Amino acid sequence: DVQLVESGGDSVQPGGSLTLSCVNSGDTLPSHCMGWFRQFPGKEREGVGFVYAGDSDSEPKYADSVKGRFTISKDNAKRTVYLQMNSLVPEDTAMYSCAARRAICRDPSWLRPARYTSWGPGTQVTVS
Repeated sequence: DVQLVESGGDSVQPGGSLTLSCVNSGDTLPSHCMGWFRQFPGKEREGVGFVYAGDSDSEPKYADSVKGRFTISKDNAKRTVYLQMNSLVPEDTAMYSCAARRAICRDPSWLRPARYTSWGPGTQVTVS
Protein backbone atom coordinates (compact mmCIF):
# COMPACT_ATOMS: atom_id res chain seq x y z
CA ASP A 1 0.00 0.00 0.00
CA VAL A 2 1.29 3.43 -0.93
CA GLN A 3 0.70 6.38 1.36
CA LEU A 4 2.10 9.65 0.12
CA VAL A 5 2.58 12.88 2.02
CA GLU A 6 4.01 16.04 0.51
CA SER A 7 5.76 18.82 2.37
CA GLY A 8 7.78 21.93 1.67
CA GLY A 9 5.12 24.19 0.25
CA ASP A 10 5.46 27.84 1.19
CA SER A 11 5.06 31.42 0.05
CA VAL A 12 8.05 32.79 -1.86
CA GLN A 13 8.89 35.83 -3.91
CA PRO A 14 9.29 35.66 -7.69
CA GLY A 15 12.71 34.34 -8.57
CA GLY A 16 12.87 32.28 -5.43
CA SER A 17 13.30 28.55 -4.95
CA LEU A 18 11.55 25.78 -3.06
CA THR A 19 12.10 22.09 -2.66
CA LEU A 20 9.08 19.87 -2.14
CA SER A 21 9.30 16.39 -0.67
CA CYS A 22 7.03 13.42 -1.16
CA VAL A 23 7.42 10.65 1.39
CA ASN A 24 5.88 7.24 0.96
CA SER A 25 5.10 5.63 4.29
CA GLY A 26 3.75 2.47 2.70
CA ASP A 27 5.30 0.22 0.07
CA THR A 28 8.86 0.66 -1.02
CA LEU A 29 9.21 2.99 -3.95
CA PRO A 30 11.68 1.22 -6.22
CA SER A 31 9.03 -0.40 -8.37
CA HIS A 32 6.92 2.71 -8.75
CA CYS A 33 6.55 5.50 -11.18
CA MET A 34 6.48 8.75 -9.21
CA GLY A 35 4.87 11.86 -10.62
CA TRP A 36 4.54 15.47 -9.57
CA PHE A 37 1.45 17.44 -10.47
CA ARG A 38 0.01 20.84 -9.79
CA GLN A 39 -3.47 22.24 -9.78
CA PHE A 40 -4.37 25.85 -10.30
CA PRO A 41 -7.59 27.19 -8.77
CA GLY A 42 -10.53 26.17 -10.90
CA LYS A 43 -8.37 24.10 -13.22
CA GLU A 44 -7.59 20.44 -13.68
CA ARG A 45 -4.37 18.92 -12.50
CA GLU A 46 -1.42 19.27 -14.83
CA GLY A 47 1.67 17.12 -14.93
CA VAL A 48 4.95 18.66 -13.83
CA GLY A 49 7.24 15.68 -14.25
CA PHE A 50 7.85 12.05 -13.36
CA VAL A 51 10.59 9.55 -12.67
CA TYR A 52 10.78 5.79 -12.46
CA ALA A 53 12.09 4.95 -9.02
CA GLY A 54 13.09 1.42 -9.97
CA ASP A 55 16.10 2.34 -12.09
CA SER A 56 19.07 4.22 -10.71
CA ASP A 57 19.79 5.53 -14.21
CA SER A 58 16.25 6.65 -14.87
CA GLU A 59 16.11 10.22 -16.09
CA PRO A 60 13.15 12.33 -14.98
CA LYS A 61 10.87 13.75 -17.65
CA TYR A 62 9.32 17.21 -17.42
CA ALA A 63 6.48 19.24 -18.79
CA ASP A 64 7.64 21.98 -21.17
CA SER A 65 6.36 24.64 -18.78
CA VAL A 66 8.92 23.72 -16.12
CA LYS A 67 11.88 22.37 -18.10
CA GLY A 68 15.11 23.97 -17.03
CA ARG A 69 13.59 25.32 -13.80
CA PHE A 70 12.31 22.24 -11.96
CA THR A 71 14.29 19.13 -11.05
CA ILE A 72 13.00 15.80 -9.77
CA SER A 73 15.24 13.57 -7.69
CA LYS A 74 14.72 10.52 -5.53
CA ASP A 75 16.13 8.83 -2.49
CA ASN A 76 14.81 5.29 -2.40
CA ALA A 77 16.37 4.58 0.98
CA LYS A 78 14.25 7.38 2.41
CA ARG A 79 11.25 6.48 0.22
CA THR A 80 11.25 10.11 -0.85
CA VAL A 81 10.97 11.95 -4.13
CA TYR A 82 11.86 15.62 -4.37
CA LEU A 83 10.80 18.46 -6.61
CA GLN A 84 13.29 21.30 -6.64
CA MET A 85 11.79 24.45 -8.10
CA ASN A 86 13.95 27.38 -9.16
CA SER A 87 13.22 30.74 -10.78
CA LEU A 88 9.65 30.62 -9.53
CA VAL A 89 7.10 32.91 -11.11
CA PRO A 90 3.59 33.83 -9.97
CA GLU A 91 2.20 31.45 -12.59
CA ASP A 92 3.71 28.57 -10.61
CA THR A 93 1.29 29.27 -7.75
CA ALA A 94 -0.68 26.06 -7.28
CA MET A 95 -1.35 23.06 -5.09
CA TYR A 96 1.42 20.57 -5.77
CA SER A 97 0.82 16.84 -5.36
CA CYS A 98 2.81 13.71 -5.84
CA ALA A 99 1.42 10.49 -7.20
CA ALA A 100 2.54 6.90 -7.61
CA ARG A 101 1.78 3.78 -9.52
CA ARG A 102 3.57 0.44 -9.50
CA ALA A 103 4.73 0.57 -13.08
CA ILE A 104 7.64 1.43 -15.33
CA CYS A 105 7.23 4.88 -16.82
CA ARG A 106 9.15 6.21 -19.78
CA ASP A 107 6.85 8.03 -22.18
CA PRO A 108 5.14 11.43 -21.86
CA SER A 109 1.76 9.84 -21.18
CA TRP A 110 2.91 9.61 -17.58
CA LEU A 111 2.34 13.35 -17.30
CA ARG A 112 -1.38 12.55 -17.27
CA PRO A 113 -3.01 12.24 -13.83
CA ALA A 114 -5.10 9.26 -14.94
CA ARG A 115 -1.98 7.07 -15.12
CA TYR A 116 -1.56 7.13 -11.34
CA THR A 117 -3.36 5.22 -8.62
CA SER A 118 -2.13 6.81 -5.38
CA TRP A 119 -2.04 10.46 -4.45
CA GLY A 120 -0.85 12.63 -1.63
CA PRO A 121 -3.03 15.43 -0.20
CA GLY A 122 -0.83 18.15 -1.70
CA THR A 123 1.15 21.12 -0.50
CA GLN A 124 0.49 24.75 -1.43
CA VAL A 125 3.06 26.84 -3.25
CA THR A 126 2.41 30.57 -3.55
CA VAL A 127 4.66 32.88 -5.54
CA SER A 128 3.97 36.58 -5.05
